[in-house]
Amino acid sequence: MSLIRPSDHKLSDQKPLVVLKNAGVRRNGRWLVRGVEFSIGRGEIVTLIGPNGSGKSTTAKAAIGVLKPDEGWVERQPGLKVGYVPQKLAIDWTLPLTVERLMTLTGPLKAGEIADALSATGISHLARAEVQHLSGGEFQRALLARAVARKPDLLVLDEPVQGVDFTGEIALYDLIKSIRNRTGCGILLISHDLHMVMAATDTVICLNSHVCCRGTPQAVSQSPEYLKLFGSRAAKTLAVYSHDHDHTHLPDGRVLHADGSITDHCHPDDGHHHGDRADEGGDLDHSHGPDCGCGHHSRLQGFDTKERDRA
Repeated sequence: MSLIRPSDHKLSDQKPLVVLKNAGVRRNGRWLVRGVEFSIGRGEIVTLIGPNGSGKSTTAKAAIGVLKPDEGWVERQPGLKVGYVPQKLAIDWTLPLTVERLMTLTGPLKAGEIADALSATGISHLARAEVQHLSGGEFQRALLARAVARKPDLLVLDEPVQGVDFTGEIALYDLIKSIRNRTGCGILLISHDLHMVMAATDTVICLNSHVCCRGTPQAVSQSPEYLKLFGSRAAKTLAVYSHDHDHTHLPDGRVLHADGSITDHCHPDDGHHHGDRADEGGDLDHSHGPDCGCGHHSRLQGFDTKERDRA
């Protein structure tokens, strides 16, 4: 049984761990992301989705203080401990590197801390295995073990299921959920999959240089087709997220709004957003076209995501 427990130091349970308010990051005269607002509390899972280059990783780095926002602000609880699993890790695969050694690359850990973290992620038997010989799922578990070993308050996972097959994806999401349940940490998860998300997610935020829409995932257990293909276990772990946008991203980067106007970017202050119910905790009243550049499609393997095309 894992000995991983919540962090010994105490943060406020009443306040969010992280709050982003109208946050934007600008580089080389271009907004990488703008107008982002969300918060993460203890035990809460927030998933950022969007196409490549949409600002997901930039937003996550701003949330944990790696990047400073050029507009808006980010507030973190004092003393916040962050565990981070990067999308890519620069490793010389020709050099021998054991899982135990990988655990200490970012700082020293006691033998007991390493053992507890490896046990918590189900890879105790791989402690002395060389990283270059691990499967995709095993390597992701090793990175996750390294992140949870220091008992973070907030766990940031950038594409944690990349390079993992469907069965491994379910297993990793189950593991992430169990870590959340045991430790009570908040989780900020980044995913390249625009429709299939972790079912335990509390809030899904779709980015494309700004917040296109947000909401909650729909349980796939309601879909007989999904159950037939993948079984009930997957239905408990994965869910479908339906996008609903009020704008279209043009090929030249400009934005076509539902009222017919075109702007260089999409920002809440522009006044083009209508029916915004984000403050009420509901979905935004948005829709988008099939070629908007977000990378979304109206159907996913037979599932109608209820996206409405607007001219």
